[in-house]
Amino acid sequence: MPSAVRIFSTDHFVLPLPTDHRFPMAKYALLRRRVAAVAADLLAEPDAATPAQLALAHDPGYVSAVMAGTLSEAALRRIGFPWSKAMVERSRRSVGATIGACRSALAGGCGINLAGGTHHAHRGFGQGFCVFNDAAVAARAMQAEGRAKHILIVDLDVHQGDGTAAIFADDPDIFTLSLHGKDNYPFRKRASRLDIELADGTGDDAYLAALSIALRRALAAGHPDLAIYLAGADPYHGDRLGRLALSKGGLAARDSQVFDAMRSSGVPVAVVMAGGYAVAVDDIVDIHFATVALALERYARIRVLDFSVKPRVRPVRHAPHA
Repeated sequence: MPSAVRIFSTDHFVLPLPTDHRFPMAKYALLRRRVAAVAADLLAEPDAATPAQLALAHDPGYVSAVMAGTLSEAALRRIGFPWSKAMVERSRRSVGATIGACRSALAGGCGINLAGGTHHAHRGFGQGFCVFNDAAVAARAMQAEGRAKHILIVDLDVHQGDGTAAIFADDPDIFTLSLHGKDNYPFRKRASRLDIELADGTGDDAYLAALSIALRRALAAGHPDLAIYLAGADPYHGDRLGRLALSKGGLAARDSQVFDAMRSSGVPVAVVMAGGYAVAVDDIVDIHFATVALALERYARIRVLDFSVKPRVRPVRHAPHA
């Protein structure tokens, strides 16, 4: 019986950047190639998010300005990307991939976007390499389609999901959890429903212990019908922008904790890749691929990697919510 898991790839919608730009655009094609080698039949191309879908979480005027290329130079500097038609298409496809991953999760337990995690985009502006907030738009889309009401966003990028927190500040049906570096970007944080701030140098054991507590609290409070998991690669000790000092094994243990917590609680999960800025792009791809491999193992019974490092804290266990 074929797996219901779908993996959405957008790397062929290329965002043209200067050669010296620090955003690691190459990671997406490299990741898709590695995934295709083990699960090519699960790969799919997403639809582009429509302006109406984007306006579920963003100001329509901002959406129109992005689409038309009328953002100010200051607004583009805040985003960090030059405007182009390709940038718009790439951004819309990345949001569409998270929408597709959420639908896949609700149909079969899990869906994966090999990009996404653009959590710094606010309702009326983008920033920090984030044009549109894919998790926020996808959450609103699932509500609008009547597929899910209560949604948990588990943001484990090293940077706080300030845009997501701001968009859902007054929405009791969306529980935002962010586990991030206390002294890292953005320097003006916005209040998530649950923020766990960690000091520079936090290693595997302390991180996993904090995550266990955070997942328990979020699941108990949020009673989610769906989780959207931002599996950032940037807590890695070799990341230029991270500083939390996790190992690759620790990050795999993190992913295991999230998947095990969601499975034991009966919560389907859509997975997006979020940030990663290691000096060696192969390190970023290794971390993202391990996330995908663990999801395939848990939800599609496809064994890709032999993980020698297991979680060092007890997994969070809950009875399925009512």
